[in-house]
Amino acid sequence: HQDHGFLDPTKAPLVRQVLKGIRSAHNAPPRQARPVEFDVLQRVSDWLSAEIDASQGHPDAQAVRLRRLRDQAMLRLGFWRGFRSDELCALQFEHVRVEPGVGMTCFIPRSKADRSVLGQTFECPALSRLCPVDAYQAWQASSRLIAGPVFRRIDRWGHLGDQPLARGSVVAWLRALFKDAGVQEVSLYSSHSLRRGFANWARDSGWDLKALMGYVGWRDTASALRYLDNDKAGLAQRFEKGLSRTPAQAPEEAPAAPAAPARRRSNVVHLPRRRS
Repeated sequence: HQDHGFLDPTKAPLVRQVLKGIRSAHNAPPRQARPVEFDVLQRVSDWLSAEIDASQGHPDAQAVRLRRLRDQAMLRLGFWRGFRSDELCALQFEHVRVEPGVGMTCFIPRSKADRSVLGQTFECPALSRLCPVDAYQAWQASSRLIAGPVFRRIDRWGHLGDQPLARGSVVAWLRALFKDAGVQEVSLYSSHSLRRGFANWARDSGWDLKALMGYVGWRDTASALRYLDNDKAGLAQRFEKGLSRTPAQAPEEAPAAPAAPARRRSNVVHLPRRRS
């Protein structure tokens, strides 16, 4: 409507009133995806590494190894970079530059948040544990690809597809991967789980909100706060920290009732009344 010179109908008073009535009649707590916590990331990543090592004796060794190497790269890069599903699926080999032992640079020509279609560049460091750079290099070396989509479909015989994974398939991929790795309640995870997991890990690791927003690419505080869970443990610690600074005091005794004032003697002499 705005592009054609018309007023935005969603701002009309009648529409606002109807939406307000809907919210009032169907008010419910917002549903959010469960974040991928660090211990879950560690567990699934270790399981993938074991699967890759054990693939040598599998009848479809090449297919299993390729799939698990791709899954490892998707999992680690999606978590440590806080990528959404559309950003993961938009990665191209020719737009990724790796500096071994230092990090990698990913350029995405277009994403959901890039309204002006200017492209965005994302940095990701090499890490001592669960390194996304190592996982990416292992996947590229095994796939022998140098151009085209980074993450693509692999059939049961180990043949690589030409098209990128559809962003709508990331939820099913993540849940299937977690189920195979033995994670419970996989239906609670979605494509935002990796992004939310990293945001909570960064907050717990001491990142301030400005640094987190700059790394992930959030432009407003409201967007960032939607991905952060309430830190219940940190909330209790803040209260206890304040209590420890307040000295404990014995309960004060109730003040004694004031003594009744002494009755003063009068010097006036009262004479008996005379009868008439």
